[in-house]
Amino acid sequence: MGSAQQEAETISTVSGTYTLHQIGSTTLPRHPHYPYPPLTLCPFITTFDIYFSQKTMDWFENWFGSPYYRILYQNRDELEAQEFVEQLLTYLQPAPGASMLDIACGEGRFARQLAEHGYRVTGIDISHEAIAIAKAQENDHLDFHVQDMRYPFVTNYFDYAFNFFTSFGYFAHDRDHELAARAFAGALKEEGILVIDYLNHEYVSANLVPEESVQRGSYTFHITRKLERNHFVKEIRFTDAEGHPRCFTESVAAFSLADFTRMFRPVGMVPVGTFGDYNLNPYNPIESPRLIMIFKKKHA
Repeated sequence: MGSAQQEAETISTVSGTYTLHQIGSTTLPRHPHYPYPPLTLCPFITTFDIYFSQKTMDWFENWFGSPYYRILYQNRDELEAQEFVEQLLTYLQPAPGASMLDIACGEGRFARQLAEHGYRVTGIDISHEAIAIAKAQENDHLDFHVQDMRYPFVTNYFDYAFNFFTSFGYFAHDRDHELAARAFAGALKEEGILVIDYLNHEYVSANLVPEESVQRGSYTFHITRKLERNHFVKEIRFTDAEGHPRCFTESVAAFSLADFTRMFRPVGMVPVGTFGDYNLNPYNPIESPRLIMIFKKKHA
């Protein structure tokens, strides 16, 4: 595998100067009315990194693009999640017109919520199916792209980055989580803010339901859960409409606050706050259902 030809140029924008990196012809398509520079892949990953991480299809590429994922989780409490985003904005007080990146945005529900406040929002997700749905919502303040979170767009571009609802910890190897941490940090301007909303592994371990069945219309999902190799593993079995047995797996790393600090501090992200639930109550390592972390980009 040969290395791609790399090109970089500096572009001045209304919010300052940032470096736009390009590898070959990897400039990403953008909405025709989006008034900001196109986003492109950064060149500080190698062809080995790409091969190492993508030589096999990961579980989330199979599952998140499946129609059964939407069927199983159709009853999630979206109102609670929307209220959490509103409380978070009240706490952060972003400047009018701030630029924001929604990492693992899914179908764009919360990216759109951010854009409705007048912020300039870009959403990225690895699922082609989810981004196809999200793109129908694009406007002058809102843009979506298919993108693996391990590989960033631009450097020093966004004021804020968000990773909502346990959309991290999906990878089998620490190397991939470290690549993602580097990508998150690289996308932010100096003093930029990163918010990661994650499960609290101590709380989940203590309240793990080993087995249950969930009915969704004509589908019965049989679900088992276990902690294996420091990952919470959920196996989902059911029979599809044609009578064929199906099985999908979810696997999320049981990361602690110390683990996140270990991953993000080396890339210049300093923890500046934590919360333990969607009402932004203080974080308690044993009792809190969530681990909501706020990092600030500070390079020495």
